[in-house]
Amino acid sequence: MPAEAITLADVLAAREVIGARLHRTPTFSSTTLARLSGGGQVFLKAELFQRTGSFKPRGVLNKLASLTPDEKERGVIGISAGNHAQALAYCSALEGIDALVVMWQGASEQKVAATREYGARVDLDASTPAGAFERLEKLQAQSGRVLVHPFDDPLIMAGQGTVGLELIEDVPQLDLVVVPVGGGGLISGVATAVKSLRPTARIVAVEPEGSNALQAALAAGEPVPVEPRSVADGLNAPFAGRNVLSVCQSLVDEVVLVSEEEILAGTRFLYERAKLACEPAGAVSTAALLAGKVELQRGGTAVLVVSGGNIAPHIASDILNPREGWHPS
Repeated sequence: MPAEAITLADVLAAREVIGARLHRTPTFSSTTLARLSGGGQVFLKAELFQRTGSFKPRGVLNKLASLTPDEKERGVIGISAGNHAQALAYCSALEGIDALVVMWQGASEQKVAATREYGARVDLDASTPAGAFERLEKLQAQSGRVLVHPFDDPLIMAGQGTVGLELIEDVPQLDLVVVPVGGGGLISGVATAVKSLRPTARIVAVEPEGSNALQAALAAGEPVPVEPRSVADGLNAPFAGRNVLSVCQSLVDEVVLVSEEEILAGTRFLYERAKLACEPAGAVSTAALLAGKVELQRGGTAVLVVSGGNIAPHIASDILNPREGWHPS
């Protein structure tokens, strides 16, 4: 199937669909990050304060609103390392829709438990992310459920783009937006909104070195399977979507990679200096700035997206106060 792009009109329509059911998350300034980056202004878009702890419900609500009564009766199915799973469970409960989520062995126990607590059933038969996508196809065919894709669906992408609308409204002078990337749903939506309203703004994608699905897809000109492995488990997508790629090819200015140690440093900084208890996936944009991999022009204004906030207490403790010889597995 040919790729489908999205437009600003799609993002604006998604905002109307979402309405007041989700939070408008705050945007904070950081004088420390501004100083460390050499001047200008730096803001943090605290999307970790969104319902379920990440941006994911924005896209899910937009997708669920498109379903027919028959589709809602059949139920929905999704796949996720955790944040999309929780969003799909939460939003499906709001809409009275039965939800089944495919996860995989080794996924965050906290995220699995939260998904179940929100009301979804969880399938953990698969042992890897790639295997989970195979399991998804099998279960969808058997059940007739409607797929709510974690990133590669125009309605999902448009819903995530509402983050970009809020960025521009809160920081109208922005000229740089730095976004964490897994499968690419968030950055494709944000880039669509920001570039439509601020064409000169730079959009920078940040991925872990061990989970670089978007970088690989952009280099190849098509989705490429990868074997993701990073402490930023929320970004461990086994590929970037075809629809996502069609947007990012024209709207994303740069992709940078950050190491595991840089991700951990970014997580610690946000906790200690910004008082944001985010998970590693939400810290990669800050990590890139701290590591000097994203440059802010003198006098410029950057917004770093921080999402999400679903981290188990014992992992947070290990990151903030690592034991001798400890390293994230």
